[in-house]
Amino acid sequence: MHEMSVALAVVDQVAEAATRAGDVTAVRSVRLQVGELAGVVPDALAFCFELACAGTPLEGAELVTEAVPGRARCTPCAHEWAVGMPPRLTCAECGGTRTELLTGRELQILDVHWEDGDPAPTPAHEPIPEER
Repeated sequence: MHEMSVALAVVDQVAEAATRAGDVTAVRSVRLQVGELAGVVPDALAFCFELACAGTPLEGAELVTEAVPGRARCTPCAHEWAVGMPPRLTCAECGGTRTELLTGRELQILDVHWEDGDPAPTPAHEPIPEER
């Protein structure tokens, strides 16, 4: 399950940051940005995150996900549109097929709150390593 590898990567990055901070005993919440085209099912990720946190400083932490809609731009005419699901990558204005995906593939940690409520300085805004 792809979501389990994502959850494990998040837990590893946050636990490493907590260890570097030194005095962190627990993590209250982790906020992730998840693009609609990232191939991650938020409910499955939440389930896997809870399992991956067991026995770590993140045990009991809340996972907050922020969805990022997919947006594309036509290279020839510069028209922008919501890609949607399933993705529509053909321009509705000119019929062009040379498009640039602007948003929707994000998968990154936005912030972490330690038990005392202070935002963690790391690993905010770091992409989560992709499964190989």
